[in-house]
Formats: sequence, C-alpha cells, structure tokens
Amino acid sequence: MSLRTENEKMLSGELYDVMDPSLVEQRNRIRGLCQKINSSSEADQDLRRSLCQHIFGKGGDTVSVQPPFFCDYGSNIELGMHVVFNFNCIVLDCCRVRIGDHGLVGPGVQILTPMHPFNAALRRKQLYGKPVEIGSDVWVGAGAIILPGVTIGSGTVIGAGSVVTRDIPAGVFAAGNPCRVIREISADERENYSSDRN
Repeated sequence: MSLRTENEKMLSGELYDVMDPSLVEQRNRIRGLCQKINSSSEADQDLRRSLCQHIFGKGGDTVSVQPPFFCDYGSNIELGMHVVFNFNCIVLDCCRVRIGDHGLVGPGVQILTPMHPFNAALRRKQLYGKPVEIGSDVWVGAGAIILPGVTIGSGTVIGAGSVVTRDIPAGVFAAGNPCRVIREISADERENYSSDRN
C-alpha cells in the first residue's frame, strides 16, 4: 500500500502538512504568476490571458481577471466559461473551487476553502479544507466572503458584504451575516435578464 502524498490528503479534505516542500513549491510558483498578472498593465491583455491559462486548473482561456488577484494553488480552481473576477479577489484553494459559466465575482470577494483544527497544537502543523461549489450565472457582490464547504446554486445573487456560512439554493437573492435567503428571484427578473443577454 503506497503512502498518500500531502497534496492528495489536501484535496480529499484530510489533515495535511501545509509546509510540505511540494506544496510550498506549488504555492510559490502560483504566487509568482499572480504577481506577474498583478503588475501587468491594461495593454498587456495577451500576457494576462497566457498567465490565466497557467494559473487556473480550468477556464483560464475565457476568464476575465481585474488585478490584483491572489490564490494559493490555482490548479484547484475550475471555472466555466466567461467567469469574471473584479479587483482584489482572493481564492484560497487548498480544496476544489468550482464556479460555473458566467459567474460574476465582485471586488474584494474572498472564496475560502481552508479549515484550521480547534486543537492549538495540531493547528500549528496541519490544516484541512472543504470544497466550494458556485453554480452558473451567480453574482457574488462586493466584499462577500464565501466560507469552506459552501454550495451556491445557479442563478443566485449574493449581496455585498455577505458572509456565506451555509449552502444557498438556486435562483434566490441572499444577503447578510450570516448570509440568508431574502427572496426568490422572480420569473420576470429572470426573463428580463435572459432577453438583455441576447
């Protein structure tokens, strides 16, 4: 029976050694790429596209990133078509982060997968994570924080400044701290949205 790598433990949500040399190397590489994208100018669109293709595990060919942008590994971020990250987004992706087609991620949004043990001695050496799933056509408002293990259904809008601590269903407007469903998005709103995009 072969021993599991720290990367395999990390992705499966088990406790892992965050200072494992392989993981440190991955983080350093991706942070270097993020630094390059963050220092690029608006005229450097070809460079930004190339960097996005190297940063993201999936979707780097159509994502739009407005620097600065920060992530831990990049390879664990899987994007659908035409996802947009506005200014100053942070994605800590020690577990999978999936965002569906046409996701809009507002400025200052944080998407977090890491969890720290309550036991202080253990916390000094190890952490674990829970994946985040965000459906298609989700708009996450400015400054929202998406916590580990959360799923957000397609077509939902998350209000600015919300702290999303639990799953949010599809097709609703949700806001607050903790984030909760305020109301459903009406059929008329969905219809107007569809016609606006055509």
